[in-house]
Amino acid sequence: MALAIMGSGGDAPGMNAAIKKFVDLVTERGETPYLIYDGLEGLIDGKIKAADHRDVAGILHRGGAIIRSSRSKRFYDYAYRKQAYENLKKHEIEGLVVLGGDGSFRAMDRFSKEFPLNFVGIPTTIDNDIYGTEYCLGVDTALNTIRCALDKIYDTASTFNRAFVVEVMGRECGYLAVLSAISSGAEICVIPEVAFNCPVAEEKLLYEVANGRRYVLAIVAEGTKKTQEIADWLEEKVGFETRITVLGHIQRGGSPSTYDRMMGFEFTVRAVEHLLDHTRSNKVVVYNSGEFGLMEIDDVVENKYQLNPHHLAMLNLLD
Repeated sequence: MALAIMGSGGDAPGMNAAIKKFVDLVTERGETPYLIYDGLEGLIDGKIKAADHRDVAGILHRGGAIIRSSRSKRFYDYAYRKQAYENLKKHEIEGLVVLGGDGSFRAMDRFSKEFPLNFVGIPTTIDNDIYGTEYCLGVDTALNTIRCALDKIYDTASTFNRAFVVEVMGRECGYLAVLSAISSGAEICVIPEVAFNCPVAEEKLLYEVANGRRYVLAIVAEGTKKTQEIADWLEEKVGFETRITVLGHIQRGGSPSTYDRMMGFEFTVRAVEHLLDHTRSNKVVVYNSGEFGLMEIDDVVENKYQLNPHHLAMLNLLD
């Protein structure tokens, strides 16, 4: 049996660990591994290559993905989806592992309903916004990248009696902002899921300033589009000279943590073993309460990820 792996959408640390484990495991099981380069665009254009250990040697420490990734407007067109499927047939590929997020899984859901496609998705996004799984590949590394930046920003904030507003990634999901705010002790956290209570926060900060507070750290999720607004508020209402730091795409890069390397291995083992043991599969590997499982693709794409209420409650403990 021939199996292939591809990335789709944004990159995340740990993808190369998954790619290496895929090639090694499929080969070990006596089957043929293929790499699809450039994501959905590469699938359409037939950028598909048989792989062996030489293609994946020495990649575990690297960020990004050696097979690269893409988003594809062409994939919305049925003719191009058919072309993509014909490319898989040309190489006799019977199973596909997809490293991606919500958009990727929606694309695969549609693809699999039109063609006899056997695939398993691995949740791969630093946003950690995939329904049905507590953890997505790349999140640990991204959180540690943010933590490192926040620790350094705290140093200069406390030295100059300033407020810093730090924008983190996450689109419509505030996971990175919430976990980073909790673990860094930030005074302010602004996320899409919860309305920011400006009057209450202002009253609290003014009281603390009057009693000796000399700096403020605010974490703002990019999806709120409130970064500048929060900075202006801190200057005009709270009275701090304020600086904005947008962390941007450094959160998606860098050498993956040990945890993300291990998770890349574990997710991939479940995906490959399922594909080899089932002739028809449209699943996503999920991780909850320390256990791996598989969820139907329909359940994943038809539901919305919700932040852990326990984490939201912890925001109220910041001092």
